[in-house]
Amino acid sequence: SAWLGAWAWDGVVQSLKKQGHNVVVLDLPGHGQDKTPVAEITLQHYVEKVLSELNRLDDEVILVGHSFGGVTISQVAESAPGRIRALVYLAAFMLSDGGSFIDAVSNIKGFKKSVAVENFSLSEDRNSAVVEASVMHDAFAHDVPLESFKSASQYMVPEPADPLFEKPSLSESRFGSVPRYYIEATEDRAVPLEAQRQMIAELPVRQQFTLESSHCPNFSQPSAVAAYLHKIAEICLETDSSLA
Repeated sequence: SAWLGAWAWDGVVQSLKKQGHNVVVLDLPGHGQDKTPVAEITLQHYVEKVLSELNRLDDEVILVGHSFGGVTISQVAESAPGRIRALVYLAAFMLSDGGSFIDAVSNIKGFKKSVAVENFSLSEDRNSAVVEASVMHDAFAHDVPLESFKSASQYMVPEPADPLFEKPSLSESRFGSVPRYYIEATEDRAVPLEAQRQMIAELPVRQQFTLESSHCPNFSQPSAVAAYLHKIAEICLETDSSLA
């Protein structure tokens, strides 16, 4: 997720572990506890961080990306499709080959209604991106109590800018071979529902799920997010059984 770290998934992780799942969450470079300087970070650094974790695991994984994390998991799937059982996009950027974050927010009609995009800017040195602090709560998590959001927002970091401009390189034979699922957030004011559905129309998914949530259901509805992830895991197991 842009601006966030592994800490933002605590509620989802707790719910999934209660259901017996093995869960790994990561701080991508420049996020959470990772202090890599923002000026040095590229999309490939995100990909390499995820791949290094995949290499430590024995089993295939279900890879989940929220918001800009969708771009990261797509590029990881291009690099290692055989290690990934499914890709899950949570109110995320699910873009086709060559489509960058900047291209998406400029060209996808649904983003014209985005509070986050309207208040998005780059730092003077153009190394990082921010959303105006006064609209952060409304843009990302209006369904979370303001005090709770303020408590969480102290852990948010400036978003490295370069990955936002990079154009992912995705092929049908590699990225396209991994099953995709999308969990849409109907009350999203950062990646509006219209934009989410335009991306799904352009890059169809195996199954689509819906939450009446802001852009951050991992904060507002962690148990509901976990329930959908559990369901997707069950679908993957059923598919494996039918192929056996």
